[in-house]
Amino acid sequence: MAAAAAVEAAAPMGALWGLVHDFVVGQQEGPADQVAADVKSGNYTVLQVVEALGSSLENPEPRTRARGIQLLSQVLLHCHTLLLEKEVVHLILFYENRLKDHHLVIPSVLQGLKALSLCVALPPGLAVSVLKAIFQEVHVQSLPQVDRHTVYNIITNFMRTREEELKSLGADFTFGFIQVMDGEKDPRNLLVAFRIVHDLISRDYSLGPFVEELFEVTSCYFPIDFTPPPNDPHGIQREDLILSLRAVLASTPRFAEFLLPLLIEKVDSEVLSAKLDSLQTLNACCAVYGQKELKDFLPSLWASIRREVFQTASERVEAEGLAALHSLTACLSRSVLRADAEDLLDSFLSNILQDCRHHLCEPDMKLVWPSAKLLQAAAGASARACDSVTSNVLPLLLEQFHKHSQSSQRRTILEMLLGFLKLQQKWSYEDKDQRPLNGFKDQLCSLVFMALTDPSTQLQLVGIRTLTVLGAQPDLLSSEDLELAVGHLYRLSFLKEDSQSCRVAALEASGTLAALYPVAFSSHLVPKLAEELRVGESNLTNGDEPTQCSRHLCCLQALSAVSTHPSIVKETLPLLLQHLWQVNRGNMVAQSSDVIAVCQSLRQMAEKCQQDPESCWYFHQTAIPCLLALAVQASMPEKEPSVLRKVLLEDEVLAAMVSVIGTATTHLSPELAAQSVTHIVPLFLDGNVSFLPENSFLSRFQPFQDGSSGQRRLIALLMAFVCSLPRNVEIPQLNQLMRELLELSCCHSCPFSSTAAAKCFAGLLNKHPAGQQLDEFLQLAVDKVEAGLGSGPCRSQAFTLLLWVTKALVLRYHPLSSCLTARLMGLLSDPELGPAAADGFSLLMSDCTDVLTRAGHAEVRIMFRQRFFTDNVPALVQGFHAAPQDVKPNYLKGLSHVLNRLPKPVLLPELPTLLSLLLEALSCPDCVVQLSTLSCLQPLLLEAPQVMSLHVDTLVTKFLNLSSSPSMAVRIAALQCMHALTRLPTPVLLPYKPQVIRALAKPLDDKKRLVRKEAVSARGEWFLLGSPGS
Repeated sequence: MAAAAAVEAAAPMGALWGLVHDFVVGQQEGPADQVAADVKSGNYTVLQVVEALGSSLENPEPRTRARGIQLLSQVLLHCHTLLLEKEVVHLILFYENRLKDHHLVIPSVLQGLKALSLCVALPPGLAVSVLKAIFQEVHVQSLPQVDRHTVYNIITNFMRTREEELKSLGADFTFGFIQVMDGEKDPRNLLVAFRIVHDLISRDYSLGPFVEELFEVTSCYFPIDFTPPPNDPHGIQREDLILSLRAVLASTPRFAEFLLPLLIEKVDSEVLSAKLDSLQTLNACCAVYGQKELKDFLPSLWASIRREVFQTASERVEAEGLAALHSLTACLSRSVLRADAEDLLDSFLSNILQDCRHHLCEPDMKLVWPSAKLLQAAAGASARACDSVTSNVLPLLLEQFHKHSQSSQRRTILEMLLGFLKLQQKWSYEDKDQRPLNGFKDQLCSLVFMALTDPSTQLQLVGIRTLTVLGAQPDLLSSEDLELAVGHLYRLSFLKEDSQSCRVAALEASGTLAALYPVAFSSHLVPKLAEELRVGESNLTNGDEPTQCSRHLCCLQALSAVSTHPSIVKETLPLLLQHLWQVNRGNMVAQSSDVIAVCQSLRQMAEKCQQDPESCWYFHQTAIPCLLALAVQASMPEKEPSVLRKVLLEDEVLAAMVSVIGTATTHLSPELAAQSVTHIVPLFLDGNVSFLPENSFLSRFQPFQDGSSGQRRLIALLMAFVCSLPRNVEIPQLNQLMRELLELSCCHSCPFSSTAAAKCFAGLLNKHPAGQQLDEFLQLAVDKVEAGLGSGPCRSQAFTLLLWVTKALVLRYHPLSSCLTARLMGLLSDPELGPAAADGFSLLMSDCTDVLTRAGHAEVRIMFRQRFFTDNVPALVQGFHAAPQDVKPNYLKGLSHVLNRLPKPVLLPELPTLLSLLLEALSCPDCVVQLSTLSCLQPLLLEAPQVMSLHVDTLVTKFLNLSSSPSMAVRIAALQCMHALTRLPTPVLLPYKPQVIRALAKPLDDKKRLVRKEAVSARGEWFLLGSPGS
């Protein structure tokens, strides 16, 4: 029995010895993994592996010893978690001893120590022992890169798990690491080494007398000059090294005396990258430095920064210089002063003012703006700095404004002044009297009002911006100042078209200031606008000249712009609605453009009200019943037909009303929306007009029950409301509503109302939760579509319904969407509906403005376009190849629409297979196909030049042909593509250069200016092709 047991025990050991022999003597790599797997599974122990390696570990040949230790180390890397504490002690003693062995053995020894550094069972004291042995016995920088990386990993592992033990070494650990790192050149190792140095400092390891040595061993790499090799598998970028080194250099104030001279030297060098790196590092250092570290270097630092901002030709260097000055000033501002200490901030700012102040007196000279930027960078660092600089600079700029009479000079001075005023907004003052601007308030207001009355538009613009900033200062402007400001803004809001930018700025400023000073604007501006609106109504009644109409439009825009406070909205909204009632009563000679202008103002007001729930609800419950009442009134039959009322039923006017109602509904809370829906849906289904103002109508409102064409058109307003509701709002009588919409959507007598019904039906389908009721609605829709698509007068309406229902389902990833999309593809071959079906793909892929929008709470899944592309483009391509010749353009058109609206990163991988179809689409006679395809190809020329260059001959020919297209939009797009072609590799393009330059001479004489402009740009790029520096 005993003999049998011995045989069984010897059998696995024999297998182990065989594996060891294959690895050590046979130089095979596979046995190492097998041994490690067997140890992990419990077949062998680590001790048995050591016993099997016995002769190899003691072999006099270094290579054999190295192979033996390599096998053991690889096993330990896989099985270090299985080791017991006693085993770890013996292994570490063994490996430490082997560090004195032949240099061929050292890499394998380091791998073993790396495995042991990961052991949880490592007894106290052994981490220090291992590192001392490495520091004493191994000359790390003579090792290959991978072995140096192993040493850094051992140190990192011990720092992570044995921090207190390593700190017990004191400064010896720091000195040992300095020796390890000194002379390192490989970027992979440097990233790890920089991280170790940063941890040494940030975790308070003792640096002892080796601060300068630690700085020298890291700062020798500054500034980083590294260009990664092409196709670098490690992915290390120059920026990675820069940030890692910067984190080290800026980690402690103890480096300041060594680092700051180095930074000053590099800033003063001629190397752009060194300047940028040095300024960014200085910026980072200021976060940890104090006055003590900066004191001796402030004059030199200021001189270097000033020179760079004054003289540099690089905007990046200027920006980094200003950021560094800002950080320096902030650092000096936050340092606590002793009673007897020198105020370094005061002296530093004095130097800046001394060097820059006099340049502010020369608004025409080139140093005026660099000086202003330097002063503003310093002033923006702290409240103290801001007060100091502002109190010195403001009087000077106020004086210079009055000294210089030219508008251009005054604009420069006022722009500088504006910069300093903006900085005041960063700081709050508990005591009003402490505010630096209080003493200059009257002078500033006088100066701003002078600018607002200046004939120069540019000076007026700066004046408006300055007035806005002054108004944002709390309690600065008096009631008299505000009255004057309102008067100026009122005047500027009615400037002529040649001062459009100024008028827009005045409207924007009115909105900003009205939110801060609602009483002043209610008292002084709203009454003036109300009077202007009344005069405008009178002029429209008399049919006065266009100038008066233009003032009327400006008044409407001003009323919406100023409606930024709830109290003002309650005054301006009734004015606009009353204006619409005047149209309805026939008291004005109104055109559709007048009503649309009012609706645009209402929409802008609704957008402003969205920020405030109270205003949003007030606008909704005031404006929407009024708009609905006006529309219902206009839709009623009259004894004497009136042109005035019918204006309200025009397509464009109803579209404008849709925009107002949708905007006023999207931000309602579900509770308030639920209140509103109980009134509006019964209005359309039951004719319940009780909630409408002035609701004594001549007949019943029944848009669904054989109503007149005018009443049916108002379904668009119902669509705007219900399709903008939050998803969780329950719609009353939904089943009846959906059936009525479905019926109306296939009514051929009024295309506008049938389309509105189809969109409304689709919008409700999209939001409806999954379940039996949704399935019933979908089945009804499919049946309706199939019945309508047969021969009959409703084919077009049935197709429209199919299109909108498909879009609603595509957006929410509904399973039925694929069936409906396939049905839509089948219609591409239809003689009557084929072109419309092709255009339908544009609708499926694009964003809508009135229904099925994210703002309107529709269910729009992310990446629906990508999914649609993946699911349907292969079928489109297959259908194209199988289609008859006369139908192929429809497939090309649909494909072009899909690709044109697809995110380019999705399209690029598919480009090689689809490009031939896109090129064929350029030969399609349909201008829409041509334009869509050109729009798709232009960005691809920039992003995939290698693929596109394979077809350069076809591209050049087709683009040049289309540059003579009858369509101006196609000519422009073709010329833009010719311009983009120059991004292809130059050798590919050079053979075509003469031909292109000759061909592009023709569009230079095009009758349209925009075409000529693109031709000049494209031809210029082709002229420069292949020239030096191009």
